[in-house]
Amino acid sequence: MDNRIQRLREQFLENLQRANAAEAFEELRVQYLGKKGEITGLLKNMASIEPERRKEYGALVNQLKEEAENGIKKRMEEAHARELNARIAATERYDLTLPSMVRQGSYHPITLVQREVEQIFASMGFTIEDYDEIVDDYHCFEALNIPKHHPARDMQDTYYLSNGQLLKTHTSAAQNAIMKKYGAPLRAIFPGRCFRNESTDACHENTFFQMEGIMIDENISISNLIYFMKTMLSEVFQRDVKVRLRPGFFPFVEPGFELDISCLICGGEGCPSCKNSGWLELCPCGMIHPNVLKAGGIDTEKYTGFAFGLGLTRLAMMKYGIKDIRDLNSGNLKSLDQFVK
Repeated sequence: MDNRIQRLREQFLENLQRANAAEAFEELRVQYLGKKGEITGLLKNMASIEPERRKEYGALVNQLKEEAENGIKKRMEEAHARELNARIAATERYDLTLPSMVRQGSYHPITLVQREVEQIFASMGFTIEDYDEIVDDYHCFEALNIPKHHPARDMQDTYYLSNGQLLKTHTSAAQNAIMKKYGAPLRAIFPGRCFRNESTDACHENTFFQMEGIMIDENISISNLIYFMKTMLSEVFQRDVKVRLRPGFFPFVEPGFELDISCLICGGEGCPSCKNSGWLELCPCGMIHPNVLKAGGIDTEKYTGFAFGLGLTRLAMMKYGIKDIRDLNSGNLKSLDQFVK
C-alpha cells in the first residue's frame, strides 16, 4: 500500500515540474486534490484498509496531500513572479523629466478672499492672529459683556460640548486673549471658522468664516471704523462699493452697527442671497464697550477702540458671484475649481 502512495507522489512531482502556467496548476489541483482527485480517492479508500493500519495509512496520505498543496502554491507564486517581472521588463519607460499631467488643485474661494483681506489689513499695520475653534464660556460670552442668562445669548444657537466648552459662535471670542497679549495701542485681525446650530438656506450656514478686527488707541472714533471698512472693500472689489450703517445691538460694542453692502449679485434689485432686500449684512461693528476693554486689561480713561466681525463667507459670495452659501461647503469641484490662482 505504501508503494501506491509513493508512486502517486512521484507522478505528482513529475507533472508539477512540467506545469508552468496558472491553468496548468489549476488542472493539477483538480486532478489530485479535487473532490474526485487521486489523493482524495486515497482518503476515501480508508474503509478498505485493515483497522490496525488505518492510522499509518491516513498519516501518509495526509502528508502527501499537504505536500501537494504546498507544492502547487509555491509553483504558482513563482509563475506569478516570473510573469510580473516579464511585464515590468516589457513596460514602456517613462521620462520623469516631462511636465506632470496631473490636474492641479485650487484654493477655496474663502481662502482666496481671506488671504487678500489679510494682505490689505497688514498693509495698514494690523497684526494677523489665530485663535482656537473650541473655547470656553468666558471668552465667547462673559468677557464680551454677555453674562450668563443674558438674552443676547439667544441670538447665537450654540454648539455646547459635554465638557462645558463650546464651538465658538463668533470670532469675537478671541478679543479678550488678544487684548491681554498685546495691550494698547493695538491693531489686529483674527480670521477663523465659526459654528451655529441654525437652519441653512441660500444665505445661512451652520459653519461659516469670519474675520474679527479690533483697533485700540487714543481718540479712536466711528470715523476710523468707516474709513478702514471702505478702504478694505474698495481694495477687494477694485471699485467703490455702496455701504450703509444701521443701528444694531451687540453687547460688546456701544454704539453698535450693522454694516451692509449693496448686493453685487443682483445689483441691489433683490434676490434670494440678499432675501430680496438688495442689501447683504456683511459686518457687525461698533465702538468696543468699556466693559470689554476693562476685561482685556485696557485703560478705558485713555483708550477707545472699534471692532468689526467681517463675514468672509459672504464676502466671497459677493466677490465671485456665488448665489448659494451652501455651495461653499458642498465639496462640489465643478463649483470650486474655477477659482484657480
